Amino acid sequence: MMMVEMSRLIRIAAACLALACFPWPAAARATASRSHPLKPEVPQDTGFLNRRIVLQGTTYRFQVYLPEEWRRDDGKRWPIILALHGRGERGSEGMWQTQIGIAEAVRNHPDRWPFVIVMPQCPQTAHWTDPAMLDLAMASLDQESAEFHGDPSRTYLTGLSLGGYGAWELARLHPHRWAAIVIAAGGVFWSYEPDRWQEVSVLPAEYARAVGHTPVWLFHGSLDNVVPPRQSELMYDAFKAADGDIRLWIYQGLKHDCWTRAYDEPELPRWLLAHHLPIAQEVMAERLVIPIRPPTINLSVAELDSLAGEYREPNGHATGTIFRQGDQLYEKSTSGEVVQLEAESADTFARPGDKPSAKSFHLIFERNTSGRVTGYLLDDNRHQERWLKLGADVK
Repeated sequence: MMMVEMSRLIRIAAACLALACFPWPAAARATASRSHPLKPEVPQDTGFLNRRIVLQGTTYRFQVYLPEEWRRDDGKRWPIILALHGRGERGSEGMWQTQIGIAEAVRNHPDRWPFVIVMPQCPQTAHWTDPAMLDLAMASLDQESAEFHGDPSRTYLTGLSLGGYGAWELARLHPHRWAAIVIAAGGVFWSYEPDRWQEVSVLPAEYARAVGHTPVWLFHGSLDNVVPPRQSELMYDAFKAADGDIRLWIYQGLKHDCWTRAYDEPELPRWLLAHHLPIAQEVMAERLVIPIRPPTINLSVAELDSLAGEYREPNGHATGTIFRQGDQLYEKSTSGEVVQLEAESADTFARPGDKPSAKSFHLIFERNTSGRVTGYLLDDNRHQERWLKLGADVK
């Protein structure tokens, strides 16, 4: 009996040993994984990237923006913009120029800007109109265009304020490089060289002749006390006289910072993409005065009362109040701040923004099929946020 039991135990042990030695698939995969680990896919950087360039023994730091869809290995050519910043963004850290202008517009609406954007930085004691700085700008563009697949037929130039002065110089010196040019609050009469104003009768025409039919879009604030709007007016007149392709938008009531509004124009990136080399020699002159906001209208007491009530975020965390006082509508925020709302239509009201150059916040009221107000969209030019009216029938 003991021999039988011993024999049975030996058979069980042998079976367990065979099972342990069998190359099960999961174990085999685990072993293979340990022997030949998979290489992790290297993430591809997009967005705002730190860059540097060495010229004449000096290292300059700057930024380049790559859209999220950019790929190194797909062979696609990308439209590319050279963007020159203003006086306040000069430095050597390579980043201040990403705080305003086109960089701010890209952060607010990246979907509008499918461009590689090169943003060099001018040192603190220099100006973009210095020959060395113009060389820096072009060298930065050439370097980034080569690495990030810039399209030579869709290369664009823009500048604001001090960078607008530099952009005019690059437009004059390299007129056949650009498919289109955008300048905000710039000119050719440099504030640090007042003697240039003595050439007011000939200088704008010289630039117009050099730039030729390259499309140019100028922006300026009507109350600019840093770079007088006359600078853009003179350039517009010169290009118009030379049968050039020129647009001038004057923002009524804005001071020097017209670029926040300009780069936020949804039409601007579409206008750029509509142009490519070789230039179609069109004759076009457009001068518009753009109000900061549409004119306000007066609504009846009944119309205002239909909008009044308590409104809540969909998650219920915050509640605000819309109320009428006399013939005006007001908004009371969750913190108790009261702001007057200005009617642009029966359902669209402006709420003043924090910066005079930025577009106003808007409340766009929504109605159900019966015409009763169900809530509103808060549009701050970056995103929309829906608030629901308490007790409203949304059907």
